[in-house]
Amino acid sequence: MSLINRLKNKITGNNKKDVVLDKIKNQKENSSIKKYEKGLSKSRKSFSHKIQSLFVKHREVNDEYFEELEEILIMADVNATLTLDLIKYLKQKSQIKKITSLAEMNDLIFEHLFNMYNPDEITEGLNLTKGELNVILVIGVNGVGKTTSIGKLTNLLKKDYKVSLVAADTFRAGAVEQLKIWADRNQADITTPVKPGADPASVVYEGIQKAKENRTEVLIIDTAGRLHNKENLMNELKKIYSIIEKEIGAPAKETLLVLDATTGQNGVVQAAAFNDVAELTGIILTKMDSSAKGGIILSIKELFNIPVKFIGLGEGIEDMEPFNLTNYLYALTEGLESNEQEE
Repeated sequence: MSLINRLKNKITGNNKKDVVLDKIKNQKENSSIKKYEKGLSKSRKSFSHKIQSLFVKHREVNDEYFEELEEILIMADVNATLTLDLIKYLKQKSQIKKITSLAEMNDLIFEHLFNMYNPDEITEGLNLTKGELNVILVIGVNGVGKTTSIGKLTNLLKKDYKVSLVAADTFRAGAVEQLKIWADRNQADITTPVKPGADPASVVYEGIQKAKENRTEVLIIDTAGRLHNKENLMNELKKIYSIIEKEIGAPAKETLLVLDATTGQNGVVQAAAFNDVAELTGIILTKMDSSAKGGIILSIKELFNIPVKFIGLGEGIEDMEPFNLTNYLYALTEGLESNEQEE
């Protein structure tokens, strides 16, 4: 049985050896996969649907097939290096295994993408410790959904932790006001600057003191993302890092970069720029439901080896999901599975 069909059976619970506990687990997972399937519908149309269309156009695996497949991958925002490596791998495997079936080729595509991400190295979720003060820094340029992502992240974490917010993007009044709205919506405490343009580090300091008093477990800090001056951004972040370590005796547990999936390769450029100035631990990818560029996740992993930790799959407060490789690849490539019978 191919990898894609084994994963399909795992997700849907279609397995002869299922037991009651497995079925309960699958029911929980199915609510998540449904969000992935809905949120990645546009990306799936530009990826798996187009690859499937090669069935109609081609009767066999040949050079023309590989040329069109390469174009589909590039258009889906799979970066050029990864695309060329994948095409090279498929050509070699098809020759060694004497593959002529497009269905078998689809299985190879899926399996290579899955293994390329190396599921054994993936650490799902955030590095948080219950009962301690955990600091999460969130950075990103204006317009990517940074403040909204903080609101959704707060909604996710408040189920298990006491969460507070810090509005340290002090140079944009709109960001402070928007974060206040999300704090009220989540019934979370928030620290705001005493005046526009206040020193972000001073706001972070005040937020940490309040967090200590209130026995906060997760402190989420909204920071500015002014990429036009990397030196200023670096100095600002260094100051914030220093205060965090001095006041709680440990560095920030997470520094998350928010990227807009609809920006395509521009998101990759932003990731490169922020990766130069910040100690990134993960990425929140927003607006995947509005994007046909689902391959950006693979590109980020290939270029920077930074894990995507959360993925935005809709506009609702519940529509941000922890990144799950199996659900992502299944939703992105649904329809590519071969028609072989279950063993």
